[in-house]
Amino acid sequence: MAAHVIADDAEALAVAASLAEEFRAGASTRDVERRLPRAELDRLSASGLLAVTVPAAHGGADVSARTLSEIFRLLATADASLAQIPQSHFAYVNVIRRQGSEEQRKFFFTELLSGARFGNAQSEAGTKHVQDIRTRLEPRPDGSYDLTGVKHYSTGALFAHWIPVLARADDDALHVAYVPHDAPGLNVVDDWDGLGQRTTASGTVRLEGVRVPADRVLPHHLTFRGPQLHGAVAQLLHAAIDTGIAAGALAEAVLFVRTKSRPWFESGVDTAAEDPLLVQQFGELAVQVRASEALLGDAARAVDAARADLTDDSAAEASIAVAAAKVVAARTAVEVAGALFEVSGTRSALNSLNLHRHWRDARTHTLHDPVRWKVQHIGRYVLNDIRPPRHGLL
Repeated sequence: MAAHVIADDAEALAVAASLAEEFRAGASTRDVERRLPRAELDRLSASGLLAVTVPAAHGGADVSARTLSEIFRLLATADASLAQIPQSHFAYVNVIRRQGSEEQRKFFFTELLSGARFGNAQSEAGTKHVQDIRTRLEPRPDGSYDLTGVKHYSTGALFAHWIPVLARADDDALHVAYVPHDAPGLNVVDDWDGLGQRTTASGTVRLEGVRVPADRVLPHHLTFRGPQLHGAVAQLLHAAIDTGIAAGALAEAVLFVRTKSRPWFESGVDTAAEDPLLVQQFGELAVQVRASEALLGDAARAVDAARADLTDDSAAEASIAVAAAKVVAARTAVEVAGALFEVSGTRSALNSLNLHRHWRDARTHTLHDPVRWKVQHIGRYVLNDIRPPRHGLL
């Protein structure tokens, strides 16, 4: 593999904006045909964007959370599926940053700078709840492990060079095993059947006695024993995707009304874009999108501030700011993507136009974790000074 190495935040944003425009052109066709974005992901790897959080000491740009969230927002305005695929990639880069040994960091950061992609094998179906992980790491006499389990919603695994697998060791503590995509006993099944996010290939990963060397296993449980930003960063990227979906849907509605819609006969105007009731609706939708973007920026700044001075208080502030951004972004994405049809009129509902992909993507992506619990944690924090819990979903 070979990849460009991005120098700084400004270059990262310029590359993301350029790729977003490139990816936008084929997004609807990929969705309709469920054509998986392998070529586009190769472009993403080659661009260097997947290595922008590698620390400067290891040759990376180590961009801010503000920049990283904007990268995801830009990509999601063009193709929400494509934007979601690397979300877990960056979450598991953070695991290496926080829990990896110097040797592990050197190895994996070199891989990332060369264009390697991480997937995701963490969620399981049929368990008590999302954190009831039953995949096991069984120790072997030589110090390595056998890894066995079944994972679902494994976004990015089909396209990955390395698949981070969340599993429990013999002490029941959570670890992450980084498994190469061609490891014997590993099978990635493309059985994703979601109504939205169609090209994420968020299918099943089966692991049958996969041999994992000890130096490819990291103690993820230690991440949550002190103040941490693992959950805040992961959720910030989800909020950025929702915000991008909303902005993309609004832009699509603007284009449709300007070029294809007819004015309502009672409006007395020549074009739909002059209809005062439509003008009002677009103003209201724009306020929602701008509010989402503002909260996303506020959350990213809180994460950056906590990163510079990580304490229980700064970590709590970051998690709460991200939770607020995620609540509003999720609601806005669904509402704006649905309103697209109301403002555009009957013709916009034609299946052949595929404008419903924005709503399908929003409705599917926002199911990742319930915002009602984020509102609950915000309320507890504001009213009773209760810091949010330490886990990967907040």
